[in-house]
Amino acid sequence: MIIIETISFSEAFKYPFKTPARLLYILLLIVPIIGWLAFFGYIVRLINEFIEGRYEGLIKLDFMEDLKLGLMMFLKALPFYIIYTIILYAATDVSKTFGNLVSLLLGVFVIPMLTVNFFRKQTVESFFEFNILNVVKDNPEEYIIAVLKQYALGIIYLTLSIVLVGIPGLFFTNSIFIANIYGRLVEKRI
Repeated sequence: MIIIETISFSEAFKYPFKTPARLLYILLLIVPIIGWLAFFGYIVRLINEFIEGRYEGLIKLDFMEDLKLGLMMFLKALPFYIIYTIILYAATDVSKTFGNLVSLLLGVFVIPMLTVNFFRKQTVESFFEFNILNVVKDNPEEYIIAVLKQYALGIIYLTLSIVLVGIPGLFFTNSIFIANIYGRLVEKRI
């Protein structure tokens, strides 16, 4: 078994710049639908690299394979996001404050871990494996620290977006800390 170490904040920050030419993959987002799906497939593969503890630099894009993966993952994610939307709509229907609270709690404590699990296992069912949330319940301090690091990294890259360099960093390091926790605490149990 490979032991995956906790990624440091500075290592996560530097990660997308280790292979700077590949930052241009962000331009896929300019191409409607096809580019978005290819980029989505690329991000799925990237998150799997994080889960495995590989932080050498951005992986190489394989446009056709990433496009197929992105389309497949998009279609598989639809049932979950339809149910998620219904839950949020119902919660907001009770009261706007309750809807916002449900959205916040799901967005911080549920969706990130389920998404990483989905990216890893790539099945419709994996988005509904709520037992994966035991990692959050059993390691609340570590999980909250990872989420706070993720938000701090996002704020830094958002600030750097003023000079455009932060935009790719925002996309390429999304979920880096959650994927690291998944790799260390979930995959070691399997």
